[in-house]
Amino acid sequence: MPLALMSVLLVAVGAYAASRSSAFLSEFNLNGLLIATVALALVAMGQLNVLLLGDFDISVGQIMTLCVVAASFIMTAGSAWYVMLAGSLALVGIGVAVGLVNSSLVQAIKLPSIIATLATLSVLQGISLALRPIPGGFLGADLVGTLRSSVGFMPIAFIAVVVLAVLWDVWLYRQPGGLTTRAVGLDADSARRLGAKPGLTRVRAFILSGLMASLGAFFLAAQVGVGDARVGAGFALTSIAAAVLGGASLRGGRGSFIGVVVGALFLSLILNVLPFIGWSAAYGQISIGALTLLALVLYQGPDLWARLRSSLADLRRSDAEEARVPLR
Repeated sequence: MPLALMSVLLVAVGAYAASRSSAFLSEFNLNGLLIATVALALVAMGQLNVLLLGDFDISVGQIMTLCVVAASFIMTAGSAWYVMLAGSLALVGIGVAVGLVNSSLVQAIKLPSIIATLATLSVLQGISLALRPIPGGFLGADLVGTLRSSVGFMPIAFIAVVVLAVLWDVWLYRQPGGLTTRAVGLDADSARRLGAKPGLTRVRAFILSGLMASLGAFFLAAQVGVGDARVGAGFALTSIAAAVLGGASLRGGRGSFIGVVVGALFLSLILNVLPFIGWSAAYGQISIGALTLLALVLYQGPDLWARLRSSLADLRRSDAEEARVPLR
C-alpha cells in the first residue's frame, strides 16, 4: 500500500505542477529534483536500518553538516586527486565513527536511542559552528561535476541509489542477515533465543546509518557548494518521514529500501514544485508534516494502538505492584 499510494501521489503532484508550468518538466529541473532526492534517499536508507530495530538516529543531519563543513576545508578548488581521495575517506570515516559512538551509547550504556543521538547531534552541531561560524570554503568544481554526472536528465547517482535499494531489499527479505535484523526489530528476546545477536545487529545498524549519512553529505555538498554549519539541520526528521512514507514501522521489523527511495522522491518533489504553483517554502514543510502524520495513521494505526495498549498495561501493572507494597 505505501508504494502504491506514493506512486499515485507522485504522478498526481507531478502532473499538476506540469500543468501549471512547462518548466517543471525541463531537463534542468528534473535533474535538480533527482540530485536532491539522492542526498535524502541515502540518509533515509541509513535511517531505515535503525528504524527496523525500533530505534531512531536523529544525529544524521548533523553528520551530513559536519561532513560538508569538513569538505569545505579539504576538497576545495585546485586540490590534487589524492587530496580529494583522502578527503572522501575522511568524510566516510566521520560517519562511521559517529555511528560507532551512537551504538556504544545505546548498546553499552543503555541510553534510549533518541537521547543518545540527541546528545551526539548537539556535539556535532557545536563542532560545525566552531569550524564554520559563517558559510565559506567553495568546493572544487570537478568534484561537484562528478557527483552531478548524468545521462540526459537522469543522474548516474540516482540510478545507483535505486540499484542499491533493490539489492538491499533482497538482503532484507531473502538473506539471513536481513531476516535476523527484522526478527530483532520485531522481538529481540525471541530472536536471541533463536541464535541472533541483537547487540551486534544494533551496532551494525547505527554504523550503517552514519555511513549512509556521510555518503548523502557528498550530494548535499554538490547542491550547496560551500561549507555551511546549518545546511543539514532538516535531514533528521525528513529521513524519518521518507522511511515512514515508504512503509517503515516505528515499532521495528518492517520497512523497505525501495519504499524509502520513493518516499524521498515524493518529499523532494513536494519542495520542488512549490515555485511552480506559487507557494512559499513554509507550505512545503507543513505538507511534509501532515503527510507524515497521515502515513502514521494509515500504515501504522494498529502498531500505534498496540504500543499504547502496552504502555497502559505497564502503567496498570506498576500501580498494582505499588498497591501491594506494605506501608512502613
